Parts: sequence; structure tokens; C-alpha cells
Amino acid sequence: MKKIAVLTSGGDAPGMNAAVRSVVRYAIHNKLEVSGICRGYTGLINEEIKPLDRRSVSNIINRGGTMLKTARCPEFLTDEGLQKAKATLKKNEIDGLIVIGGDGTYRGAIALSKKCGIPCIGVPGTIDNDLNGTEATIGSDTAVNTALEAIDKIRDTATSMERIFVVEVMGRESGYIAMRVALGGGAEDVLIPERKFDIKKMCQDMVEGNTRGKISWIIIVAEGAANAEAIAKKITDLTSLETRVAVLGHIQRGGIPTAEDRIVATRLGAAAVDLLLKGQGSKAVGIISDNINVVDLDVAVQKKKIPTDVIYNLIRVMT
Repeated sequence: MKKIAVLTSGGDAPGMNAAVRSVVRYAIHNKLEVSGICRGYTGLINEEIKPLDRRSVSNIINRGGTMLKTARCPEFLTDEGLQKAKATLKKNEIDGLIVIGGDGTYRGAIALSKKCGIPCIGVPGTIDNDLNGTEATIGSDTAVNTALEAIDKIRDTATSMERIFVVEVMGRESGYIAMRVALGGGAEDVLIPERKFDIKKMCQDMVEGNTRGKISWIIIVAEGAANAEAIAKKITDLTSLETRVAVLGHIQRGGIPTAEDRIVATRLGAAAVDLLLKGQGSKAVGIISDNINVVDLDVAVQKKKIPTDVIYNLIRVMT
């Protein structure tokens, strides 16, 4: 192992820059050359590669987004796309690849490892925290705190105006962010993809609460569970209570990464380099009980289970 490359792919997440920085500096410390691949797998196919040194990654640990840029690339999963990627790596004498991203990024690395024989290590960078083998993914802590800050401000208005607010957060297939911010923000209810919801029962609770003098409600909706506008209209139709919608959207992807995300990113970037130095591939790194954990990429992309019922019941008890 003389030369490695690093890329970021899929949706960006706060802390990706910290992970890139860690990979580069730890690799150089271990006498490896490092290249950065711009725009994820698209850049790998199109040979958008540049050498990286210690100065290349100066002053990025506190920046959101990714200095290497990112993109989604359906072509990469075709045989033709894979062969182009393999040719790029061979031409640039790259012996191993570190990919930072979510399940789509990992699936690309699995294909590259199995069909092209390229040692690939996955570093979990996704705000959804939906990868196995790790308790936390890079960006998830920042995303939750960003959403929580917005919800705290919405509560001020909800209380002052005596209204119901339906707040939509990110989470197309995972309710992780929604559950965390609902519990941490004192929301009255939460709708997530992993759990069926009864909107009539929810509206009945609102009417009864209103009768008792409860003047405001906040309902958190994961984008993959329902449409916030449709939920708000249904609530108004069934309760005659004034309802407003706030869609937080992509602000959850950006911003300065928290200390936790920077620390996790730095530890996992170094751990990924260590695996390549040991001759391993098709693995993903993570952190469990504050220790580095390693699993097969095939395991990492399986559906992650979260204790939805336990957390949901606690949210409801706290209303």
C-alpha cells in the first residue's frame, strides 16, 4: 500500500471535512501518498483527481459540507461505470480507496471491491445515522442540534400565538432525526417511517388537551413518513384548531459541525487508513461504546434498528 484516495459521495454531512482531513494527515504520517477524488463516484469515473498534502486540508475541520464536493452517480453501478472507475484507479496507481458517505456510497464501494478487486473502506457520513456497526454517523449530531435549535424557536411562537405547529425534518427512510428532536425538544408527537400513526387519535388528543387549557402543540414529521402540509390540513379539518407548517429542509445538512462530529470523524478517518495499511478491504469503520468497531460493508448497509417504541412512548409520557 503506497498510495490511497479518498472521496465523499451522496448527501453531504457536517464533519465530512474533518474526516477528509484525518484521512490525509494520518495517511501522510504513515508514509502514504494521498489523492482526493472530487464529486464522488462521478469524479472517479471522469478522473477528477488531485494530490492532497497536509496543507491541502488546513482550516477545514470546522467547516460544513465537503471540500471534495459530492454527487450522486447512477452510472457508477453499471458495469461500464465500474470499469471506468477501475481504469482511473489503475492509471493513477491508487492501491486503496476510502469512501465517506451513507448506504448508497457503501453500496458503490461494495461493487468496486467485489467486481474490481479494489480494497475499499467505508467511513459513515450521513445525518440519518442509519448504518450498522456504529452508534453514531458523522453529521448526525450536528443535524439533530440544528433541527433542535429551530424547533426551540418555533415553540416560542407556538406558545405566544397559541397554535399547533407541524415541523418537517429530514429522514426519507429513517426516523432518527425526528425521534431525537421530538424527545429533546419536548414535542407532543412524532411521525416516522418506521412506525404507523393514527392521525384521528392524535387529533382527539389535541382537542382534549385544548379543552384542559393546553394552548400549543408541536408535531415532528420525518419527510419519509408523511407530508407536513397534508398533516396540518388534516389536523385543522378534524380539530378546527389553527395549524402552521415549518419545513426545515436542507439547513439540517449544513453548518459548523459539533465537537462530537469532529471527534468521531477524526477517529474514524484514521481507523480507515489503518485498515488499508493492514491489507483489509470491503470493511466499514464505526464507533461503539467509544471504541472503534469494524464490520463488513455488506453488514453496514443492512437496515438499522432503532428502539422506536421505547422512545415514542417516552415522548408521549412527557406531553
